[in-house]
Amino acid sequence: MAWLDRESTLPPEQERLLRILKLSEEAGEVAQAVIGATGRNPRKGHSHTWDDVQRELCDVVLTAMVALSTLAPDARQTFAAHVAGVAKRAAEL
Repeated sequence: MAWLDRESTLPPEQERLLRILKLSEEAGEVAQAVIGATGRNPRKGHSHTWDDVQRELCDVVLTAMVALSTLAPDARQTFAAHVAGVAKRAAEL
């Protein structure tokens, strides 16, 4: 994360917002890959594979963690606590 901060020429608040918005871009790439993997774009046909979808999903996860790290000083702990809460709720079902 430090290298991203060093490379940025934007004010911190603007950089934070753009890192969060980057998630939308990455989610769009997942959608594009799914459309390509299922051949639902008549102009392009089967332009992607399910492996492409997996890679795009990984990009979403990485981008989300960068955005979370920008907001939370201890992103790992924040994420772990959230996962624990979700797991607890799921176990109660």
